[in-house]
Amino acid sequence: EKQVMEMQSLVGSIILIFTGLVTYNGFLKKEYFEKYTFEVDRILIDKERHRLITSGFLHLDWIHFGFNMIALLSFSSLLEMYFGYLNFTLIYFGSLLGGSLLALYIHRYHGDYRAAGASGAVSGVVFASIILFPHSEIGFILLPFSVPSWILGFLFVVISIIGIKMKLGNIGHEAHLGGAITGVLISIIMEPSLALENWWIVLLVLVPTAVFLIIIIRFPSFLIIDKGWKASLKTIQLKRNKSASPNRAKKVNSHLALDDILDKIKREGMESLSKREKTALEEWRDKI
Repeated sequence: EKQVMEMQSLVGSIILIFTGLVTYNGFLKKEYFEKYTFEVDRILIDKERHRLITSGFLHLDWIHFGFNMIALLSFSSLLEMYFGYLNFTLIYFGSLLGGSLLALYIHRYHGDYRAAGASGAVSGVVFASIILFPHSEIGFILLPFSVPSWILGFLFVVISIIGIKMKLGNIGHEAHLGGAITGVLISIIMEPSLALENWWIVLLVLVPTAVFLIIIIRFPSFLIIDKGWKASLKTIQLKRNKSASPNRAKKVNSHLALDDILDKIKREGMESLSKREKTALEEWRDKI
């Protein structure tokens, strides 16, 4: 029985070992960490797209690494047994990429944004398990209680959306949400019957995420405004009522982005700007 359990956790264990070695090397060599971490300007301007994946094997400290790997191994056994080793690997790396892409989209104008960690991939693994076993109980380290997995999934999505909007803490909420949703979608593609059997949890997770993504795609300024949800929604409504012109909307978003850069200069100085922000500032100056 013990041998079977070890086989079930094969891919998870391999990922843990490899991630630990890469993380350790990143601690020892700063240039190694800088070469493979997630950084917007390096990805968009220098075309170093490998960072979308390699950043998932680096961590900021051992506590960060430990929490991610404990979560991974807590769910990897069941998923490897249900989906198989290859499909589990696809869920892990697909979720890692999905989390990185959502973070890249949301922070595409923040050239100096940097991140590291396997949280996106782990979120995808956790949510694949939630879709598969929505009524199972999920416990927390050092806490004496557990909650049904579907409740945890819904709360995770809501907290991630609020965290992205309000910029809460030094946490990659974007990668968490992107990885979680990617894990759900890949699981459904691999096993379409899950969407029929557990349709309610699929909707509970995907609907609020879809609404949020539609808002930030149609109204990019929603994420720039730092006056809370009420002010953001009011601004969106005002722009819709005043004009439906794409050129006008583009101009408004451009001015909001300029205000964001000017505020950053005021707070942190000119040297804090990324290459992308400096280029945008020069273009605005030339237009003026």
